[in-house]
Amino acid sequence: MKKIHLLLLKSFIRPFIVTFLIVMFVLLMLFLFKYIDDLIGKGFEWYIILELMMYASATNVAMALPLSVLLSSIMTYGSLGENYELVAIKSAGISLRRAMYPMLIVVTALSIVAFVFSDYMLPIANLKYFSLLYDARQQKSANFLPEGVFSPSFPGHVIRVKRKDADGQTLHDIMIYSKNAAENNTDVLLAQEGKMYRTPNGEFLVLKLKNGVRYSEDHGRNNYNIRQILTRYRFKETEQKFDISGLKMHRTDESEFKNAFQMMNLSQLKTNENFTRRQVDSGLNVNYKLITAYIKYYSIPARPDSAKKYAATVINNKTISDLKINEQVNAATNASSEARSIQDLLKNRADRDKDLNNNVRRAMLEYQKKFTLSAACIALFLIGAPLGAIIRKGGLGLPVVISVVFFLIYYIISTIGEKAVKEGSLSPIIGSWVAIVIITPIGMFLSYKAATDSVIFDMEIYKRFFNKLFKKKAVVG
Repeated sequence: MKKIHLLLLKSFIRPFIVTFLIVMFVLLMLFLFKYIDDLIGKGFEWYIILELMMYASATNVAMALPLSVLLSSIMTYGSLGENYELVAIKSAGISLRRAMYPMLIVVTALSIVAFVFSDYMLPIANLKYFSLLYDARQQKSANFLPEGVFSPSFPGHVIRVKRKDADGQTLHDIMIYSKNAAENNTDVLLAQEGKMYRTPNGEFLVLKLKNGVRYSEDHGRNNYNIRQILTRYRFKETEQKFDISGLKMHRTDESEFKNAFQMMNLSQLKTNENFTRRQVDSGLNVNYKLITAYIKYYSIPARPDSAKKYAATVINNKTISDLKINEQVNAATNASSEARSIQDLLKNRADRDKDLNNNVRRAMLEYQKKFTLSAACIALFLIGAPLGAIIRKGGLGLPVVISVVFFLIYYIISTIGEKAVKEGSLSPIIGSWVAIVIITPIGMFLSYKAATDSVIFDMEIYKRFFNKLFKKKAVVG
């Protein structure tokens, strides 16, 4: 048994590592394709891009780990079945369930590691990832001077470059509009060519211009007459310096993102949930007292004689019919305004109560997701191992197709459940565990079929069945 267990472990570890790395690479490429426009052309240092990719990879573990377990288990037992090693194991009197025990222990250990990761490391990775991604998306483009475009990247200046050379630094046909609001003047500078470069500290962009002319228009005052002074001078070479310190990447304080549920561990989620529940209970108590007071204040007695006395004391001991027309209009306007203010107050409190309940559901959902990651690894292994023994195909061909199909079923059901929880139409516990509850019986059914040497995926049987069916229809016809 020790040799068989060692054989199974060696057959599982290698494809698991390979598939895990492949899935992580694919998910990382999807991340880059999604945010490529927010990252390219902004002058980031290479280590910032690498740091962002590292945090993105950490956040993808929650999706990559279950899929890798499913795919590697199908490949492992499919390869054993394809090479008739499972037949040899069964001929030695060892059942398939017993041969799955060491793998189940390994997957259980992976599930424990996944739980620890989701509770301790994933909140930190989410915090780093989303804060850095936010700052990267807010960063302005480093392409200060695009060709043929009037660029307002520099305050007080608008610059147009007609053409750039391949080096990206040599410029042709430069036009610079400069406006000084304090001195109430406008300068226009035209140059045939120039070079641009940054200062060593990265604080300024310098344009070294050649063969140009500068026009300066000044609105001066001479006693009571306004004069316009136009100055023109040509130059062989000049320099223009522009401040670009504001275009550097500024990091936002990470504490501003810590209130998101994805950045919390189990204890923080539980504390947040209890605090929000207390706010809900306090709000309900205040709402009850407020509504009770309004009902008591604005209610009219049921008895006619009491109602008449009540109406007589509403407005200076006069009924509505005793008032003048303008007084009746004022009374109706005041009553309508009071009703609208009460309605707005109650609506605001109802919206606040709805938001608090949504926060409670989201906190409970995120709390349960810490456990569903581990449970998904075990449930998908119970599908992958017997499925590989049934199809008896190893490699990255048919196992990949089948594993992707089952993982999509799990992922779609899980996504629908989470969306229903956020909308308030489903309990957080049911919504987070519904995918596990659905796929676990499928795994048990496949385990039973694999243990009984089922031919459920043997295409020849289905071909013979349909051939017989069509022949019977032909005879009847």
